[in-house]
Amino acid sequence: MKDILFKYMVRLTSLSEEEQQAIVNELHIVEYNKGTVLIRQGDVPTKCYFILKGCVRQYSIDEEGREATSNFYTEEQAIAIFNHHKPDKSSDYTFMCVEDCTMVVGDLNTEQDMYKKYTQLESMTRKMIEESFSQLQEEFAAFIASSPEERVKALLMKRPSLLDRVPQHQLASYLGITPESLSRIKKRIH
Repeated sequence: MKDILFKYMVRLTSLSEEEQQAIVNELHIVEYNKGTVLIRQGDVPTKCYFILKGCVRQYSIDEEGREATSNFYTEEQAIAIFNHHKPDKSSDYTFMCVEDCTMVVGDLNTEQDMYKKYTQLESMTRKMIEESFSQLQEEFAAFIASSPEERVKALLMKRPSLLDRVPQHQLASYLGITPESLSRIKKRIH
């Protein structure tokens, strides 16, 4: 699993092998069971995550108690919450493991210490976040401009493994449609 981390460091930094190994040795890799809640909506996050194996669902619950799934994070994706602009710094989302997961877990309180110790690590993190943000912008623009059927087709093209990994009602929520509509669209497509 650590080879995934080395891949990112080689691609996004010029760290020596010794520095890369030292960083990996300092990282905490944690296994979580399916159903584990990493962060609850309303909580102040103290950790960030990088998924080595598994799938995590991001969702929120509105005032009427309805869940809305806004993302799924899978292998080689980071879960970082940007809520420093909020007075209470609470999360607008709950993050729950949809599968058993293995993740690198970073402590937000010691993050700056790691960046000072390994200056290229901050640059690598920024590049990863920029790539992720760019991808999210593209996906959001495509989502807004597309029909439900086009959203399903895009999902089948870009993230087909989600169909087997995620319950249909959560996938339908993510696509902004009902589970019944998702079923009908999948039948039409196949």
